[in-house]
Amino acid sequence: MGSVLAASSPNPPPPASAGAAAPGLTVPPGFGMPPVSTSLPPTGVTSGQQPEAENPLPNPGAFDECHRKCKEVFPMQMEGVRLVVNKGLSNHFQVNHTVLLSTMADSTYRFGATYVGSKQTGPAEFFPVMVGDMDNSGSLNAQIIHQINSRVRSKLAFQTQQQKFVNWQGDAEFRGEDFTATVTLGNPDVLVGSGIVVTHYLQSITPTLALGGELVYHRRPGEEGAVMSLVGRYTGNNYIATLTLGSAGAHASYYHKANDQLQVGVEFEASPRMQETSMSFGYQLDVPKANLQFKGSVDSNWVVGATLEKKLLPLPLSLVLSSFLNHRKNKFQCGFGITIG
Repeated sequence: MGSVLAASSPNPPPPASAGAAAPGLTVPPGFGMPPVSTSLPPTGVTSGQQPEAENPLPNPGAFDECHRKCKEVFPMQMEGVRLVVNKGLSNHFQVNHTVLLSTMADSTYRFGATYVGSKQTGPAEFFPVMVGDMDNSGSLNAQIIHQINSRVRSKLAFQTQQQKFVNWQGDAEFRGEDFTATVTLGNPDVLVGSGIVVTHYLQSITPTLALGGELVYHRRPGEEGAVMSLVGRYTGNNYIATLTLGSAGAHASYYHKANDQLQVGVEFEASPRMQETSMSFGYQLDVPKANLQFKGSVDSNWVVGATLEKKLLPLPLSLVLSSFLNHRKNKFQCGFGITIG
């Protein structure tokens, strides 16, 4: 059960070690930090000379994770009633059932399965990982993730809608000691001459500063184009500031961990094409003694939301309450969820 639950839940940060990253920086699971050389200077080095470290810069993580810490603070919108039942069949296989009853959309049932291999790359990292789920209409979502070696990770994902292929993509990620490079190929069609190629690169400049960029190229009959964006992330002892600039607009986020119980985040987004700007503020409050987690948010469009999650230990049961109110449109949504297992 341990390896299956580790794959189906968010990966915990790796334990601190001699080669750990700077405080506040999230180390991607399955990848260690390059250790700083602590050996004595070789014979012939004078006392006035300082020996060079092998590579003191940490790996910056993935490009897609730059704004992740801030986004995790905000509550997730839910409407209706949701029941999730997780069942572990073995150490490598788990299934889950999800029933969603909604008043605004069709009620659905989803069956999911997770398989985790026996190749261990970390304390809670096992590969390959295969995750898939299918709803009552026959639509399927599936992913296969495999750690080829200590630096290369690959992923293949595809989606069908009512027994028709809608989307599929494959990507390869290479993590060096102080950089991460990713190439993604989506919906390629050699006969028609269409597809999407996305490249990411993130480089650590200092132990606290990382810079990178993204290039998206798409092509289809009679149309092709490219979009480029740049990103910068600064990591402090208890905060992370990130800025993304591109032709599509700007996205800035700030994450701050006040203490072990309180985390806050602020996001700003601007789109020149849509001529819209928005700002959001969110926070997360954890009460470990009560097994309680509360998230709240408010944005410039006067949308206020909150979620409350309570774990009923020692039972494998958790309850979730969600509510969102749009003051401008005078719309209110409320949700209730139960997770077993």
